[in-house]
Amino acid sequence: MNFDNFLAHFSDTPLASWLPLLNDQIAAGLDLKRYGDLPRWLDCLNALPTTLVTDKQINRDTVTVAGEISTDQQQQLDAALRGLHPWRKGPFQLFDTFIDTEWRSDWKWQRLAPHIANLTGRRVLDVGCGSGYHCWRMRGAGAQLVVGIEPTPLFVVQFQALQHYLQDHHVGVLPVGIEHLPEKLRAFDTVFSMGILYHRRSPFDHLIQLRDALCSGGELVLETLVVEGDTGYCLVPEGRYSRMGNVWFLPSTGTLELWLRKVGFRNVRTVDVTKTTTEEQRRTQWMQFHSLAEFLNPQDHSQTLEGHPAPLRAIVLADAP
Repeated sequence: MNFDNFLAHFSDTPLASWLPLLNDQIAAGLDLKRYGDLPRWLDCLNALPTTLVTDKQINRDTVTVAGEISTDQQQQLDAALRGLHPWRKGPFQLFDTFIDTEWRSDWKWQRLAPHIANLTGRRVLDVGCGSGYHCWRMRGAGAQLVVGIEPTPLFVVQFQALQHYLQDHHVGVLPVGIEHLPEKLRAFDTVFSMGILYHRRSPFDHLIQLRDALCSGGELVLETLVVEGDTGYCLVPEGRYSRMGNVWFLPSTGTLELWLRKVGFRNVRTVDVTKTTTEEQRRTQWMQFHSLAEFLNPQDHSQTLEGHPAPLRAIVLADAP
């Protein structure tokens, strides 16, 4: 994987201060000794056929690549993509292969897109972006540069598989976490953190990291699990939540808005609260492990298996000081 064409866009921007650190960070994020499956995933990436692409669509619900491809090439493509299982975020259509991902990520985009600032010409950061589905939607909405960060190498390779055909180096996914950004970078016009906050041991540290990545006046788009309750209420699961062991804090929307104001964000507002359904998150041929249906109480889908409130997700917007 070569990131040079993407990183060239960092020059002459506030992101230039990050460049001296990135080579070592990328190498650590793709360490073959640490990630034993990485060679197999890279073999799948290298097995992708080179074909004639005649159409690309990144501003539709399904990110799509079309063109001329032989039957043998289509089979080779399909096998390589299936070798990168599981596919969590999407959907994607690559020639005749439809990647029906676990999440209908387009539904989340439909919920947030009417509310966020116009992305045209903006530098955008997507924290924990997975395979980069939303990165493509951000670019399709007019973003000038989209930086995805994702510490899971499999998802970085999945993005590279898409980039093999989409070939837009104003979009990239780096194998790093938000903790690898230089402190007080203040480089992005919009920062997205979706499905991340509840996995952080310290929600305030994460909110401060998001704040410090933004230019003054830039917009935070925060999507996370919440619970019903008054301002000040927060659920801290004693054990697992929906079979996840790394869920630390589930605030009410009022509490979440208070947290954001407490670290300096302005104009904090909740624009959407939606219950996650088994139509939006489900097992498919492209994600064959357990999904939401197996994480809910089979007799009462308003509860998780552990007896906690079933997943409820909020989108909160705020402006950086």
